[in-house]
Amino acid sequence: MDIRTALLQGQQLLEQAKVDAPRLNAEVLLAHAIGCGRTWLYAHSDEELRELWWIHYGRYLHQRMQGKPTQYITGRQEFYGREFRVSSDVLIPRPETEHLVETALEWATGNVADIGTGSGAIAVTLALESKARVFATDISEAAVRVAAANARRLGAAAHFAVGDLGTALPSGYFDMIVSNPPYVPDLGSENMQREVRDHEPHVAIFGGFAGLDVYTRLIPDAHRMLKPGGRLVMEIGWLARDHVSAMLGEWKDVEAKADLAGIPRVLSARK
Repeated sequence: MDIRTALLQGQQLLEQAKVDAPRLNAEVLLAHAIGCGRTWLYAHSDEELRELWWIHYGRYLHQRMQGKPTQYITGRQEFYGREFRVSSDVLIPRPETEHLVETALEWATGNVADIGTGSGAIAVTLALESKARVFATDISEAAVRVAAANARRLGAAAHFAVGDLGTALPSGYFDMIVSNPPYVPDLGSENMQREVRDHEPHVAIFGGFAGLDVYTRLIPDAHRMLKPGGRLVMEIGWLARDHVSAMLGEWKDVEAKADLAGIPRVLSARK
């Protein structure tokens, strides 16, 4: 079987399994099986598939058809122009979270803490895109290992600690707190894609009955950690702006920013 035929068959299998973007997924999985880029596939479309390539490709297709996200199969996800390594221990970084990073970069100076760092995508990006000293925490030790490995591989001088929210960090030390907390309501799993529901870590996704539980603890903890005038920048879920804004009480300069779909995605405030 040549590469062209392998791509076509993979696409058809993924279509039958109702996988989104079946052609793209087939390309990414075959390129991963071969150890090449996607463009190489088309430059060598007549080349015969080696047995080892076929074995790996078949396994990856089966995993994808069972709902395993492509990013967990390849172990990679691009974020803010860099390739991050990911595993099932961390949430897959989303393009929408780049809006959080862009907002945070407006004030990224001095000491910055990323709460609930996951893969480290936010912390590493802030460390590389600004002159801030970046610290990051996560309740999951496995996630912190992934984040620290990403920082080392990408050359980011970020510091990591295991802890629930900011419990591992000092009071009155930070100029900015940034966080993409879990904010999907528990009942939201009923309408969630199986890739997310069955494979991504629930501790990084679900935020209680209304999706607001973590904000009720994060906001006062951020107030404790921030210097006077320090900023809190958070990603928020759909329809959460008014509820989370109300929790900010005496905070100043509360501002929401929308993503490309016009949905309020980032909420910032000043202590």
